[in-house]
Amino acid sequence: MNQFDGVSVVKKANIYFDGKVTSRIIKFADGSRKTLGIMMPGDYEFGTDENELMEILAGEVEVLLPGSNTWQTIVGGKSFEVPAHAKFGIKVKSVTDYCCSYS
Repeated sequence: MNQFDGVSVVKKANIYFDGKVTSRIIKFADGSRKTLGIMMPGDYEFGTDENELMEILAGEVEVLLPGSNTWQTIVGGKSFEVPAHAKFGIKVKSVTDYCCSYS
């Protein structure tokens, strides 16, 4: 899907790591939400409150998922999932465009 129709966008940006990671919340009529954002190269750690599907639209990252000791390379067109109430490491190798879906 290249676009979302019939949505609301929260104007205020989510800004993390001194502006190196940003996103905007997209709200759907059914109550679901996604975030669309950009990550600049760097090493980060995030925590989740909900199950999260992160789609890498463009760019390259390495992720260390909960319960794993191995970093996985994820490139544009691929995705990964993180369970609720977990932390994951992410090494952003190039400017990365992403979309997160929550459940």
